Amino acid sequence: MMKKLNAFSFAEISPLDRIQTFYKVICMKTKKEISQILTEIARMFPDIRTELQYETPFQFLIAVILSAQTTDKQVNKITPAIFARVREPVDIVEISPEELEKMVSSVNFYRNKAKFISQSGRILAQEFGGIIPNDLKKIQMLPGVGVKTAKVVLGVLYDAPYVGVDTHVHRVMNRIGIVKTKSPEETDKILEKKFTHEQKLVIHHPLVLFGRYHCTARKPKCPSCPIMEICDYGRRGLISEGKSI
Repeated sequence: MMKKLNAFSFAEISPLDRIQTFYKVICMKTKKEISQILTEIARMFPDIRTELQYETPFQFLIAVILSAQTTDKQVNKITPAIFARVREPVDIVEISPEELEKMVSSVNFYRNKAKFISQSGRILAQEFGGIIPNDLKKIQMLPGVGVKTAKVVLGVLYDAPYVGVDTHVHRVMNRIGIVKTKSPEETDKILEKKFTHEQKLVIHHPLVLFGRYHCTARKPKCPSCPIMEICDYGRRGLISEGKSI
């Protein structure tokens, strides 16, 4: 067990010892700690439904494709006009790629996204009977559907045990200390191994909302965070202030 440091003793040790103490405190999380962290985050954001608005599976796929590097709020502004005409994959043939581009022009990378949506609709209609496949490899055959999009779609539509790692989840996992990675792709691979089946079933949306509204990129709300004392980022703040941990 690590020796508890009070403000006085920490202030008295040398800079080198302080760095060594820091790295003893900041370490990879145990299974028990991960469970505690995820439980607290799930309590903060108990509504595990997506913020994207949709009625049919294909509409949800469209919304997720549009949401890449775009806020859900912005996506929800433009999808009603699209969804009024497109419910199923076969409906996409009624809208030309040029017209679809205009309909989604307010989001980032709209040209590529319009192309992906149009092509994916046609492939689903022609090769999958209009059904989004409940298979992680098969769904990634669709243009614009990478592993993150695939996991988000399958998690929502089929209750599949996946965590879609976006920038929010990647940032949060590194700050807390569950992973030490440089890319969402690396984070995704590690979380697949670290999280249990049960955790994957429920934690995706709470993690996204935690990163979106609480552990924000610029001003994380550490003082009011229930996991501050077992979070690397939070502990770093406590140590720098010379507080007991």
